[in-house]
Formats: sequence, C-alpha cells, structure tokens
Amino acid sequence: MTEGSAVDLIHLADEESSLLVRVLGRHMSGVLAWHDFVDAEIVVVGGFVQGRLEICLAPDDLDCWSEVLDGLAAGRDASWMDDGRNPEIRFEPSDQAGVVVVAVEDHAGSGTSVRVAMRVSEGWVSEHHEQLQCVRAAWPQEVVETSPGTYEWRR
Repeated sequence: MTEGSAVDLIHLADEESSLLVRVLGRHMSGVLAWHDFVDAEIVVVGGFVQGRLEICLAPDDLDCWSEVLDGLAAGRDASWMDDGRNPEIRFEPSDQAGVVVVAVEDHAGSGTSVRVAMRVSEGWVSEHHEQLQCVRAAWPQEVVETSPGTYEWRR
C-alpha cells in the first residue's frame, strides 16, 4: 500500500444503507505539527438520504476508534469523535439480531444528522480492527510531542 492510496477505516453496507469512512492521505505531509493528521471523508447512504463530509483525523482519533470497537465487541453502544471537532458517529446495536443503527451528527459544521439501520456480518468488529491496522500501516505515527506544543520527528 502506498502513501497516496485511500484506505477504508469503516465500511458497513447492506442492500439499502451504508457508512464509509475513507482515509485519503496525510493532512499536511511534511509539516511537523500536522504530519500525522490524515484527511478522510464520511459517506452515508440510506433510503432517501446521501451525504458526504470531509474530516481531519488526529492520531488520537484512531486510538479512540480502537476503544469504540472494543466496546462494540462487548455489545455496548458506542460513540466515536464525540469531542465536537468532527461529526460524531454513534453505533447502537438494535433489538434485531445482526442489525446496527448508525447515527452521524454534524452539529458543529452543517447542523445535520442522519440515522440509518443496516445489517452487519457476524465478524464486522474484527474486520474493522483489521482495517484500523491497515490505516496505521499506511500512515504510521512519525511525530512525537516532546512537550506541549513542541514536536520532533520520531527516530
């Protein structure tokens, strides 16, 4: 996989609905403080709705996504990117077996929100842990913050 190719971090889809979070590449490649941030897009399709949002993910967002996946594997509801910087994505297991409700809320940007229910495969959480590792392999963390606001290239 090369630095310039896109990688799906999240890809959930059934016959009617889908959620895609695709990592597109480094946000500001070569700029020390922003080098490890990545540009991404959220694409939601469901019934009569289709939307796309551009976002910027920090390395901490990927760590939080791993924690969200752990919560989902345990059968709990979970929210990702609920810090107000990006649209929030919530995952709510449904009463129907194999169905998850996904809510994307962009309160800070467009002010819109959408909820879609979709059927997911039994191993979808494990598959998404693997996708996270693919993203981390394509865009490894190369910068360390040595003190607040001071950055160095990792050696």
